Amino acid sequence: MQFKFTNANFPKTADGRVYHVGVKHGEVANRIITVGDPSRARTIAKLLDDNSPIVTIESDRGFFIKTGRYHGVPISIVSIGMGLAMMDFFVREVRAVVDGPLIIIRFGSCGSIGPATIGSMMVPHGAFAVLRNYDYFADDAEPNSKPYNFTKLFYADPDLCSKLQKELLRHLPQSELHTGLNASCDSFYSSQGRLDNNFCDANHNLIEQILVKYPDARSLEMETFMLFHMAKVSTPLPIKESQANKKSIRVAAMMMVFMDRKTNEFVDPVRVSYLEEIAGKALLNVLSNVELDYEENGSD
Repeated sequence: MQFKFTNANFPKTADGRVYHVGVKHGEVANRIITVGDPSRARTIAKLLDDNSPIVTIESDRGFFIKTGRYHGVPISIVSIGMGLAMMDFFVREVRAVVDGPLIIIRFGSCGSIGPATIGSMMVPHGAFAVLRNYDYFADDAEPNSKPYNFTKLFYADPDLCSKLQKELLRHLPQSELHTGLNASCDSFYSSQGRLDNNFCDANHNLIEQILVKYPDARSLEMETFMLFHMAKVSTPLPIKESQANKKSIRVAAMMMVFMDRKTNEFVDPVRVSYLEEIAGKALLNVLSNVELDYEENGSD
């Protein structure tokens, strides 16, 4: 531990640095790209303006942050690792150190359970979670319990989704851009229906169950639901009256399709490099042109 923290309810250092993400006020912009892989964050950061200073933070808990400008607009790129909990850490702690509205877009990877083929792009308009029911596996489990639970739907900002799709279609044919619902799972293995003979996961027909519950489900990954959920439960900011009832966080997501769960195909690394390049530019173009819902006198 590098710093002394106080307040066990929401730990911060004396100068306001948060516990997990490791940032303080002024180090994160109002417009954010979040990724899982730090190498992807570094790749996108190369597109930031050369003539603006870059803030680089690496936390003890695996978060990696680059903040700079793109066409003069402050933007942060944050690598968070994998999973629902890491997304929760990230959104809460960044919200605590940034004044004004936040616009956050996740850029990651997913597996396809629909028509999307490997190497295509997914921009989900909504997401739900698939959560392992641990009680099902207990010796005294209830007789009618199920091994996995599905949440209700939470949604992306439709304007951000539209802008992302429009920007991606400058580089991709319509056949390589998909939308629909995304399932965020609490495991890469059990709750995504991967079979492992070393464990009793009771998941042999899980993907079929997902599609019965949500026929528009198109993809599986591990973070997007939590981002959409946190935006939904964010409280309004104390800003001008015309914006008083709006949530303080607007969000969207787009994912590269790495795996086809029907055919077990896996994407080629050359295709990934191409998608990271065009998607990185698309993200930066969208974020640098979208307006914040207040007079910009906060962290920007």
